[in-house]
Amino acid sequence: MIYDRIFARIQLIYSLLRQQMFKKDNYNDIILRELKINGRIANSELAEKIGLSPSACLRRVQELEHSGVIKGYRAVLDTELMGNSFIAYVGIGLNEHSIESQLAFEHAIKPATEVKECHNVTGSFEYLLRIETKDIKSFKAFHADVLGSIPQVSAITTHVVMDSPKDERI
Repeated sequence: MIYDRIFARIQLIYSLLRQQMFKKDNYNDIILRELKINGRIANSELAEKIGLSPSACLRRVQELEHSGVIKGYRAVLDTELMGNSFIAYVGIGLNEHSIESQLAFEHAIKPATEVKECHNVTGSFEYLLRIETKDIKSFKAFHADVLGSIPQVSAITTHVVMDSPKDERI
């Protein structure tokens, strides 16, 4: 019990220190917007776009990385070309509302490569999953073999994606 309180205080102090390290201003807002659009932009091009010298721009980007505001860079893959043209959002209800039940579910779902996102949410179910599979047949197998075999799961609600007119993850 005492370790939990100590750990919570350490997390709070760490969070406050990270917030102090991040200076929110116009230049950083523009840098973040540009990097969100193109994470591979050259520093010289980014500096020119925002009106800073390349060294000042690089220093700001490094500060944003070190403070944790920029968590990383990644490639955005085309799900269809990768062979996953079936996308569904799945609501998962648990049979118990305990930390142990949540941790057990999270542990069980981690190795599932079909699960691209897992969010603990409020509302009529505890988790919202983004599932990507090859087709409906593959999804049905995942639904039965993976989700259906997790003892903590009491309800599964599926919403199939028909189109994505806006997707800012791309």
